[in-house]
Amino acid sequence: MTIPQLCQRALLIALFMPALAVAAENKRSLVFLGDSIAAGLGVAETEAYPVLIEQKIEEAKLPWEVVNAGVSGDTTAGGLRRLDWLLQRKIDLLVIALGGNDGLRGLAPEVTQANLQEMIDKVKAKSPETVIVIAGMRMPPNLGSDYAARFEQVFSAVAAKNKLPVIPFLLEGVGGHRELNQADQIHPNAAGHKMIADLVWQNLLPLLSAK
Repeated sequence: MTIPQLCQRALLIALFMPALAVAAENKRSLVFLGDSIAAGLGVAETEAYPVLIEQKIEEAKLPWEVVNAGVSGDTTAGGLRRLDWLLQRKIDLLVIALGGNDGLRGLAPEVTQANLQEMIDKVKAKSPETVIVIAGMRMPPNLGSDYAARFEQVFSAVAAKNKLPVIPFLLEGVGGHRELNQADQIHPNAAGHKMIADLVWQNLLPLLSAK
């Protein structure tokens, strides 16, 4: 593990610590298991979309605590390795927002799908009451139209097989729009994160409001 990865892991632990107080505060826990997009790479900590979701929750006075378990560079395999540690604490709602780095590295979509399925199986075995949401990702056409199509289908297929809610494309309206992304055209800027937060909020609000 590299020094940056160790730093990210330490940050993740620090971010997860507030969840220790969830039970005492009678709040439910919402965890974002993601990569650099969830981690807010390149933007201020307060501008990352999980933090914006937390702000929306506070404004709506909903009894939820948000944990941002985003680690830059993480793949579905990395998320799978981290999952046991996250499941040491109660998770009421888990958003799995991983896969983008799998695609950028050209990993076989079947591998990504298998990792996602193993994550789902692990959560169901350890915490069957946890609600899981799958956040989908797409690849740019320059990686090949066949690969892009196969990759995109992974998320809807996993969600359908397990009867889970799915956000078809986490970067809907953001991906491919230069003005909403940083110079690398991969990571959203602050305005892009606001759009992602709005999309995620629309999808999560019925779950967050359920009794």
